[in-house]
Amino acid sequence: MTIKWILVVALFTLCGAVGGYFFKKATSNGFHINKYFMKQLTIGAFFYGIGAIINIITLVFLPYTIVFPLTSITYIWTLIISYYFLGEVITMKKVVGVTFIIAGSFLLIL
Repeated sequence: MTIKWILVVALFTLCGAVGGYFFKKATSNGFHINKYFMKQLTIGAFFYGIGAIINIITLVFLPYTIVFPLTSITYIWTLIISYYFLGEVITMKKVVGVTFIIAGSFLLIL
């Protein structure tokens, strides 16, 4: 796998995590369908959709058994986004859990 494909995987996983962030923002005040909810939901769907499209394109060029395990990189982005933008506490338990997920994914593709 070349550097180009590593960057592509990083991009689609980042898009997925950013989409999830906006979904979280959409429901930050409960599940009330209003202008704020719809705006955040739309932005989230846009990023999530872009990530999915890039993922599908990647699958044309790389084996599914490599691409799918690498989607676990989304968990790294999620930790970073939740810490910096949502003020969530990142515990050692979360870090260890994500580390095991990532390690397991890389073991699958070696």
